[in-house]
Amino acid sequence: MNLSIVISLYNEAPSLKELLGEIRSVAHTMGIEYEIILVDDGSTDGSWDIIEREAASDNHITAICFRRNYGKSAALYCGFAKAEGDVVITMDADLQDNPEEIPDMYDMITKEGYDLVSGWKKKRYDNPFTKNIPSHIYNATARFVTGVKLHDMNCGLKAYKKDVVKNIEVYGEMHRYIPYLAKEAGFTKIAEKVVKHRKRKFGKSKFGISRFINGYLDLLSLWFLEKFGKKPMHFFGFIGSMTFLAGFAIAIILIVQKLYRQTHFLKFRAVTDQPLFYIALCCLIIGTMLFLTGFISELVSRNSSERNRYNIKKTIGKS
Repeated sequence: MNLSIVISLYNEAPSLKELLGEIRSVAHTMGIEYEIILVDDGSTDGSWDIIEREAASDNHITAICFRRNYGKSAALYCGFAKAEGDVVITMDADLQDNPEEIPDMYDMITKEGYDLVSGWKKKRYDNPFTKNIPSHIYNATARFVTGVKLHDMNCGLKAYKKDVVKNIEVYGEMHRYIPYLAKEAGFTKIAEKVVKHRKRKFGKSKFGISRFINGYLDLLSLWFLEKFGKKPMHFFGFIGSMTFLAGFAIAIILIVQKLYRQTHFLKFRAVTDQPLFYIALCCLIIGTMLFLTGFISELVSRNSSERNRYNIKKTIGKS
């Protein structure tokens, strides 16, 4: 199998026939073996009925239907599990992603050797205040935190080597950060391609402004888990130790200062009468709690079934 096209959809009945027709036309001109994997994320508008009719007359279509809406990450996870193509391309079902981009992205994977190619909707036809401006801020933050230099990390139109989708786990709402997941899994040849963005022809967007807030929180969670998921003591233990030492140092200074003034018959205040004493006490308590959090997290991590899971590229000799 040369190509798998994975499409997650939710209430996109009006656009499905047109989208599938465009994909078939493009795939036919490419002259390759392909499959279309449709994941219906609990649609309620009759999308599944259309998929069933299309699949009955086209053996290139594989379809999955969720009982309820689980989200795009769940849809992509199941789609990736089904994919058999050497190249996997994801796209949205709302006709805003243009199937004519597929051949060039396919060639970037197969001929230029990239692990992942992400689309960049340089010219967008969305509302600038609710979509474009927040998207620029979101992408700038994502570039800074992840180190993956993409202008449009959340673009649904992406191409992957098969090894990439088989070695990453997409969960929660982490579909926004697949390039970062790929990078952390060792797939560092990541590129982007400027793609055409089309105006939405049917229906309305399923994502509101809240996705940017959730995306920011997911980004912090993902960064933390990737950096410290297997060594939590390095994070909590270090911060806890520094906080404890700061509190301890303040307490020692206050005590020494009080003893010095007392032995030299100078006016002094009781240690417990000074605001710094309570700051020191808070630092000692918080530092201890953070250190213990790191210690407990380390115990959990060391008992995890994933603690020795590594992505191996190649082996020679005994397997």
